[in-house]
Amino acid sequence: MLWTLLSIVVAFAELIAFMSADWLIGKAKPSNSEDVDNRTGGSQEPYHPTLGIYGRCTRISHTQLSRRDTLCGPYAENFNEIASGFWQATAIFLAVGIMILCAVAFVSVFTMCVQSIMKKSIFNVCGLLQGIAGLFLILGLILYPAGWGCQKAISYCGPYASAYKLGDCSLGWAFYTAIGGTILTFICAVFSAQAEIATSSDKVQEEIEEGKNLICLL
Repeated sequence: MLWTLLSIVVAFAELIAFMSADWLIGKAKPSNSEDVDNRTGGSQEPYHPTLGIYGRCTRISHTQLSRRDTLCGPYAENFNEIASGFWQATAIFLAVGIMILCAVAFVSVFTMCVQSIMKKSIFNVCGLLQGIAGLFLILGLILYPAGWGCQKAISYCGPYASAYKLGDCSLGWAFYTAIGGTILTFICAVFSAQAEIATSSDKVQEEIEEGKNLICLL
């Protein structure tokens, strides 16, 4: 059960991180709504635009400062418009890794009823796939900082931004979530071996022979 739950959590965490625009938090920018602030007497607090692999969040200039003023969406309408070749490679590696994780998460739900297919342990196969997915995720995360020198990143992070140098930017929660999900992916791969040992024990086999599919071990 623990392996199944972790597999589902990891897949969702990586998917949410990939789709998020909060990979880079840009340098502070002043509000452009000066006339609105002057009328309302509000203060012009700076805000931090964010930039993802293919998306971005910025503040629209014709409304007051509030959470609702933040506009998020893709800056790239197609794959070729992603700001950097390194980010394109990152998108490919992460997408492949996430697809594998989602497939494993789907299959893991059925391991409570079926433990093998064609005499192959589902746990061992899924653990191997999770290890492969983890390698794809690592490659994507290694290549991502190499794209910090692209023009899009420089516009958010200042002229001192370059490959593996953030400049005036900071890392957002999506990047850390992707790293945490990658670590948990390898932990899931290890847990899959333990799940195989648990379901292949003598006690479990006796329960299966009695016709029980869902078995809890204490």
